[in-house]
Amino acid sequence: MKRILIIEDDQNIAELERDYLQLNGYETEIAQDGAQGMKLALTGRFHVVIVDLMLPGKDGYQITKEIRAKFEIPVLIVSAKSEDIDKIRGLGFGADDYLTKPFSPAELVARVKSHISRYERLKGKTTATEIIHCRGLEIDTAAHKVFVNGKEVQMTAREYSLLVFFASNPNIVFSKEHIFETIWGNDYFGDSATVPVHIQKIRKKIERDPSNPEFIETLWGTGYRFNP
Repeated sequence: MKRILIIEDDQNIAELERDYLQLNGYETEIAQDGAQGMKLALTGRFHVVIVDLMLPGKDGYQITKEIRAKFEIPVLIVSAKSEDIDKIRGLGFGADDYLTKPFSPAELVARVKSHISRYERLKGKTTATEIIHCRGLEIDTAAHKVFVNGKEVQMTAREYSLLVFFASNPNIVFSKEHIFETIWGNDYFGDSATVPVHIQKIRKKIERDPSNPEFIETLWGTGYRFNP
């Protein structure tokens, strides 16, 4: 049974989320402040974390960042903050999805199912057993590892899949929409705005100067291209 942690200080919302998730076969636990939620999340016992942004003790942004630094699990933000900047910031800290309150509990369950399924596919997905070399960048597709100048860099499953996609298709320009459909798929409930967020995170890990990238190039108004 998949275990889900709900970090939400509004008891009515937390219990509504819990009830719908339990009806769909998930084991759930509720934390009503950020410090308690962070402590539980870092135990590693949960398969999914649903977190509010505005919490006492520790906010949802910091919780998302700390979870992502240690675990490769779906993190969904559920918040009353509806501005694009809040969504972009949440995704930038590593969240997989962002729902704005009020929301449909049935939609929340559907998104949880989708993210669990996608993470399981990404972790179980195999690629050709080869090593992709590109200047100081090395991608070992058999071991699912990435090295920059001989030093291993840690990537999430999504970041890794996106980098392999680019490196396997050098000198081809892909639109943001095409990348989103290929890597995230039609069953993902977000939108293509998440693509540049993930590309920026990859650049910070593989580029000498992320503001002047050598590998993943932006072609304004067109898309992105990988330079071998």
